[in-house]
Amino acid sequence: MQAFYIDRPPDGGQRFCIYHPAQGGRARGQILHLHPFAEELNKTRRMSALQARAFAAAGFDVLQIDLLGCGDSSGDFGDASWQAWIDDGLAGIEWLRRQADAPLCLWGLRAGSLLAVELARRLSEPVDLLLVQAPASGKVLLQQFLRLKLAAGLMDGDNKGLMAALRQSLAAGDTVEIAGYRLSAALAQGLEAATMLPPASCEGAPRLAWLELSSQPGAELTPVATQTLARWQQAGYRVDARCVLGPAFWQTSEIEIAPQLIEAGTAMLGQALPQATVTSP
Repeated sequence: MQAFYIDRPPDGGQRFCIYHPAQGGRARGQILHLHPFAEELNKTRRMSALQARAFAAAGFDVLQIDLLGCGDSSGDFGDASWQAWIDDGLAGIEWLRRQADAPLCLWGLRAGSLLAVELARRLSEPVDLLLVQAPASGKVLLQQFLRLKLAAGLMDGDNKGLMAALRQSLAAGDTVEIAGYRLSAALAQGLEAATMLPPASCEGAPRLAWLELSSQPGAELTPVATQTLARWQQAGYRVDARCVLGPAFWQTSEIEIAPQLIEAGTAMLGQALPQATVTSP
């Protein structure tokens, strides 16, 4: 494991990275991890590290990058924009491509799934995707985040028109404070416009590995996920989707792990997918 910084002009800042080189010789693939949004990043650090180590043990090069204003990277969260995060992701891909010539996979967790999809649209090469607990859309995720402010208003007895006021402030280009995070209008607007729609063109039949968690044994994929995956299959992706048992570790009060998720993610990227399939155990 190697920890280092990537310089990011023109802002002059740096992005903190952790690199897990493939064990056992030549890498069978390269993986870029795109982390969740705001406090979910802190909740998922442990799981992401465990999954990255499992991927490296399975023969993959893995790069974890803290986006602008997140974790140990330069800047404040309020400095971030969706475009800046896209550019950071592209910088991470560029760094990986300089290390080896191997198939590329974008591994997104929660909001990172939206970012992974946007990066896939911008790349000229086919790219595989591993999306974990992906939101239905950026609009839904932003609405959930804004509701944290609404919940605080309810506790204070001052929630009247709060959501409308937040929306108006962001529309006017202002930065708002929510749950200890300064949210810029540029980040809010970019996130809200992000979708889970597949790239318009798909060459090489790349794969989409999709994972959801449930606290109930034998749970199936959500209807929204099933509809989303049908679109990706129609676009030419080889799809493998599963629902595994585990806690909602991105939002639990204590740091938790989901061993079955780690096992499933490692197995899915390590196997061949001869044809498009959608499964749930």
